[in-house]
Amino acid sequence: MSGKTAQLRVALAQLNPTVGDLDGNTLKILNQAQLAHTAGAHLIVFPEMILTGYPVEDLALRSTFRDASRKALANLIPQLPTTIASVIGYLDESAEGKPQNAVAVIYDGKIVGTYIKHHLPNYGVFDEFRNFVSGTNSLVFRLHGIDIGVAICEDIWRFEGPVEDLAARTPGLVVVPNGSPFERNKDDVRASLVSQRAREIGAPIVYVNMTGGQDDLVFDGDSIAVDSRGETILRAAQFDEGLTIVDMDCNKQTSKPDVIISDEPLASYEKIEFHSTERLADAAEIWKALVVGLRDYVEKNRFPSVILGLSGGIDSAVTAAIAVDALGAARVFGVALPSKYSSEHSLHDAADLAHRVGLNHRIVPIQPIVDQFISSLGLTGLAEENVQARVRGTTLMGISNQEGHLVLATGNKSELAVGYSTMYGDAVGGYAPIKDLLKREVWAIARWRNEQATLRGEIAPIPESSITKEPSAELRPDQKDSDSLPDYEVLDAMLEIYIENDEGLEGLITAGFSKELATRTVRMVDAAEYKRRQYPPGTKISRRAFGKDRRLPITSKWRENS
Repeated sequence: MSGKTAQLRVALAQLNPTVGDLDGNTLKILNQAQLAHTAGAHLIVFPEMILTGYPVEDLALRSTFRDASRKALANLIPQLPTTIASVIGYLDESAEGKPQNAVAVIYDGKIVGTYIKHHLPNYGVFDEFRNFVSGTNSLVFRLHGIDIGVAICEDIWRFEGPVEDLAARTPGLVVVPNGSPFERNKDDVRASLVSQRAREIGAPIVYVNMTGGQDDLVFDGDSIAVDSRGETILRAAQFDEGLTIVDMDCNKQTSKPDVIISDEPLASYEKIEFHSTERLADAAEIWKALVVGLRDYVEKNRFPSVILGLSGGIDSAVTAAIAVDALGAARVFGVALPSKYSSEHSLHDAADLAHRVGLNHRIVPIQPIVDQFISSLGLTGLAEENVQARVRGTTLMGISNQEGHLVLATGNKSELAVGYSTMYGDAVGGYAPIKDLLKREVWAIARWRNEQATLRGEIAPIPESSITKEPSAELRPDQKDSDSLPDYEVLDAMLEIYIENDEGLEGLITAGFSKELATRTVRMVDAAEYKRRQYPPGTKISRRAFGKDRRLPITSKWRENS
């Protein structure tokens, strides 16, 4: 019978779990399983570790949490529809009591097979084990005559190991539960990889990714199904939670499965029509990632509202617009904190932004507090400038304590890279939505967001003057960021090379930057590590996010030389 095809209706459950919310995640699983059953699905695939949420990080080291995960799975099993095979990710443990990132295949009220993830990301704390059924590097089960292989997320990023084993076993279909965080342009890389693996294995692949924010990670969904030639059959919406149904044509009885659920293929049935979504444009993708990341950080940690300083500049304006899109204007509080160096146009731009997006706005002059601070301590120069930033930070934190808001830091990646921020000043806060965006990216998404509003006939949220005026901290007369830093277009180009691409001083000079400028920039970046360590978490959108992917020793005598 090998080589003949059979149909199988597969449900892709692209969900947004919360780490540690076993009851809430269980309810999500059951709701989607019931929807899949109603839609006539034969197989439903959930994301990696959907039961516990992901990544659990050091929670995996706690036996109490592992026990709770396994109990939650045991309680879930009898509640699932019995006629659908469910592929569910959860946290298990080895016989030695070590954590394992596992997937259970459940059918007719029992586990028919379990598979353990092999290849792990750098935020994992798991053992690597073979599947529980056969001791091989892969798990294959037969459902309605179709042999279905299982791999988990990073397992498919290399051919050897599970993928190589699956290719040798020639399944009729491969399902891949995922917890793959968003990065710029990563969805195209994933889609290309899944297509390549389908061709190598010689079977269609259903790749199901989770969505939603978890601390500084955000998951973009973007689940896909491809045929054995690697052609995309279906692409689910990015960042949106929900169930997608696809009817697959698969070769039947192609291998020797570890488990046989049912040998007989299904009778042919009328296929459903489904809508495959297009990938979002770059700016739209980034904006949505930032909105989802902030929204879930606030909601999952049960903050009622957020507060931020409104300077009239581009960073605070973009942060405020993201917050309003994420939470609604009623839950966003903006505070203008003018000193004697604050310009009238900055106050006007802050008020204009507040009016455009409808957030709560107030003005708290800080000069009387600053004067008292300076006169008491005799501060001058840079120390006097930093007092203004620290009074602003203390004021925001005081209002936060009094009223219960989460303080948002508004710094961007360019500033963080070179230490252009004040500890306990503009660096205060519980979350930093744009900390992984270079300055030029902040400008780009501001223009994009305004364009989208105009296309919809809405008021553009970000004042044009906030986008076009020269950046300034306004801590001394006529101050400009360019007094202390290279022009942002130049700086960001250097940061792309030095941080994103991990090239040293020589790489900057080869790219055409002067040795003097390159050396100065490298020194600023390396010397600012201690500041970055104390900055709030924020949504990761790049391959080399500070704190998550890039971490230098604070104490180091290493210096880049060309």
